[in-house]
Amino acid sequence: MTMREMSKEEIKTLDKEHVLHSWSVQGALDPTVVTKAEGIYFYDIDGNKYYDMSSQLVNLNIGFGNEKVADAIAEQAHKLPFIGPGYAVDVKSELASRIIDLAPDNMSKVFFTLGGADANENALKMARLYTGRNKVFSRYRSYHGSTMGAGNLTGEPRRFNCESNGVSGYVKFFDPYIYREPIEFKSEAEATKYYLAKLREQIIYEDPYSVAAIECETITGSNGCIIPPDGYLQGIRDICDEFGIMMICDEVMMGWGRTGEMFAFENWDVKPDLVSFAKGITCGYVPLGGVIVDKKIADYFDDHKLMCGLTYSGHPLACAAGIATLDVYKEEKLVERSKAMGKILGQIEEELKRKHPCVGDVRYKGLFSAIELVKDKETKEPLVEYNKDPENIMGEIIGALKKKGFSTYSHENNIIVAPPLIITETELRDAMAIMDEVLTDVDAMI
Repeated sequence: MTMREMSKEEIKTLDKEHVLHSWSVQGALDPTVVTKAEGIYFYDIDGNKYYDMSSQLVNLNIGFGNEKVADAIAEQAHKLPFIGPGYAVDVKSELASRIIDLAPDNMSKVFFTLGGADANENALKMARLYTGRNKVFSRYRSYHGSTMGAGNLTGEPRRFNCESNGVSGYVKFFDPYIYREPIEFKSEAEATKYYLAKLREQIIYEDPYSVAAIECETITGSNGCIIPPDGYLQGIRDICDEFGIMMICDEVMMGWGRTGEMFAFENWDVKPDLVSFAKGITCGYVPLGGVIVDKKIADYFDDHKLMCGLTYSGHPLACAAGIATLDVYKEEKLVERSKAMGKILGQIEEELKRKHPCVGDVRYKGLFSAIELVKDKETKEPLVEYNKDPENIMGEIIGALKKKGFSTYSHENNIIVAPPLIITETELRDAMAIMDEVLTDVDAMI
C-alpha cells in the first residue's frame, strides 16, 4: 500500500480541519509541511532544506533515515508486530538486559512505557509503593511531562493546567541556577553548599519521613540547560540516603549520549534509585520509554504487587528499534562523538557570548546547550519576562532562524541548540554561522 500524493494545500487544509497541535492556539497555526528527511536535515514540500538543530524535540540522536533501525522495525513487524505485556518476547528481554548492562551496577530491572511522561508517572508510583510515603520533591524549572502525575511533577508554567485541589504531595524547590541567583557565590562549591542546605531545610519542614522521592532532570532540559554545579547531585544522593528518600533522575532528554556520557548522571558519578528514560532509546522511530529500577526496589516487587500497567509496555516494534539504536550508538561511536562535538559547540557559543550584547549566558554539556538572551548583560534583564512574551519576540527570533534554514525551538528567553549526535564539525559550524547572523539582528533590537 502506498499513500496517495497530496498537494501542499490539501495537507494544510486537512491538518487545520482535523489535527490538534500541542501547546498552541490552533487558529494561529501555519505548520511547515515536511516531505522528506535525511541525516541532520529535513525538507519542506517546497524543497527548502533545514538543519535540525534541536533533534526535533531533543530525541532524534541518530538523525533521520537510519536504515539499520528502519530494517529492524520492518523485520519485527513481519515476525511479531505485537504481543501483550504479560508475555515474554525475545526483543523485550534482550533490550532490558542491554539497558541494565549500560546502567550503574545497582540497577536490576526495567519497566517499559511508551514515552517520557508515563516513565516519570511510573517511577513516581514505584517510589511511593516502595517507601509507603506520598510527597515528592521536584524543581521549579523542570519539565517531566503533561499527564496528571508528570504534570504536577513539572515545575514550569505548563504544570498550571494539571494542578487541582484533588492532587497533593507535590513540593517544589529551586534549581541551582547560578546565573540568575541574586547571591554572588565565590565558587561552585559555595553555591552547591547553599543549594543543598536550602533543600535539606525544606525537606525537614515537610517531614522527611513523608517524602517518597526527589526527582530531578539530571540537567534541566528545555527550561534552559541548567547544569548542576559540582557536588550538587552527590549532595542530593546523600540527603536521600539520610532520610530513606528515593532519588529519581529524569534522563528522558539527557540520556543516551546527549551529554557525552551514556547517562547524564555519569558526568558526576552518581547512582540514582530510579532512572526514567525515553527519546534517545529509539530516537522517535517508534515511541518507547521506561524506568530503570534499583535492585532493592525490584526485589521489593517480588512479593508486593507492582501497580503499574500499560497495554503497550515492551511493544515488540519499539524494543526491536531500541536494540538497533543501541547498536548504532556503539558502532558509530556516537557517545564519544557527542563529547567531541560538544567541545566545539561550547567554543562556538562562548565566542557568540563574547561577540553579541544580546547573549547573557551560554550553557552546554555534550551536544545539549542553551543560549540565554538578555536586554542588558550587566543587569541580566531577560529579553522576555518569565512566562510572558506578548509581542512574540522569541517566536520571531526562532522564525528568523528557520527562514535561514536553522530549525530549533525556544523556551522563555533561551534558544535550545541540540543537534543530532551524528553531526559533523563542518555541519555544526555552518549551522552556527546562521545563529551568528540572527543574533546580530537581535543585538539591533535591544
